[in-house]
Amino acid sequence: MSDTAPAPADTPAPPPAKPKKEEDSLVVFLLKLVVVVLIFRTLIFSSFSIPSESMMPRLLEGDYLFAAKWPYGYSQASMPFDLPLVSGRVPAGMPDRGDVAVFKHPVDRVDYIKRVIGLPGDQVQMVNGVLHLNGDPVRKTRDGTLVVSLREGGRCAEPQFQQDSADGAPTCSYPRFRETLPNGVTYEVLDFGLRQADTTQTFIVPEGHLFMMGDNRDNSLDSRFPAVPGQGVGLVPVENVVGRASFVFFSTDGTAEWLKPWTWFTAARWSRIGRGI
Repeated sequence: MSDTAPAPADTPAPPPAKPKKEEDSLVVFLLKLVVVVLIFRTLIFSSFSIPSESMMPRLLEGDYLFAAKWPYGYSQASMPFDLPLVSGRVPAGMPDRGDVAVFKHPVDRVDYIKRVIGLPGDQVQMVNGVLHLNGDPVRKTRDGTLVVSLREGGRCAEPQFQQDSADGAPTCSYPRFRETLPNGVTYEVLDFGLRQADTTQTFIVPEGHLFMMGDNRDNSLDSRFPAVPGQGVGLVPVENVVGRASFVFFSTDGTAEWLKPWTWFTAARWSRIGRGI
């Protein structure tokens, strides 16, 4: 009798793995991308573009920025597409005085961006162009001049501010000032001289609301004006805040043309990209 075990019978080889279809891989990738974008937009940042000059000199028309959502908690306003998924603010949060915040207009829910000036319980008033908080004037000092290149066919806020630069290019030259709030936050504002909205009534900010102002004081429809679509914003509910403006991720001077790809680069204001707010 032989000690050698009999050779096993040949077993059939397993069938070759079915190759994945490229279409299946693409669908999975796109689904993952959608999930990542939704998480990013829901919990982390929301993008916003500056449509006007109301926040000059810090922000210029054509700036694109990210607003951080987590500092103030989450509300319906901070949800993608303004979906009513959250009631109130979760967790409850309040902007600091001096923050630049993106918020929904109290009437038509359009996105706006302004600086937080008054918190609940504050008394806010403008007296001859000087901001007053709780009866005390906010320190305001002259801080040079803001010079902005004038777009072709454009114009300055008022004719007296238009000047030509050394090379003959038209510019807008605006008086610039620095304000310092009681909590030490300091920032630049523009002031064109005494205007109607430079002296106001005393506004008492109610609980759960904010008093918002644009840094371009004579070219901003803000909490000094009643909440009307396309005009003032009135006193803004805290629940309407989307997030805190964080940094500029792109900026363009508006001269780019879709049919001229090289202008996409020449129109970019590269020095503003990555700038904090």
